[in-house]
Amino acid sequence: MLKREPNIADPDGFYEALIAAQRDLSDEQADMLLAKLVLILSNHIGDRAVLGEALRLARDNTVNP
Repeated sequence: MLKREPNIADPDGFYEALIAAQRDLSDEQADMLLAKLVLILSNHIGDRAVLGEALRLARDNTVNP
């Protein structure tokens, strides 16, 4: 089951690190970084049901914000 409650220590710090990782990159490079991050974290999670739920949630939230 996908965790939906906040689960990141220092979420603001993580967000700042995420933005900093993209600084000085082209849009294409920033997109590539995010895609690679998704694949790395997906591999870490490993559970296809959880990943499927996350994909559905992200898509639904994108199509119907």
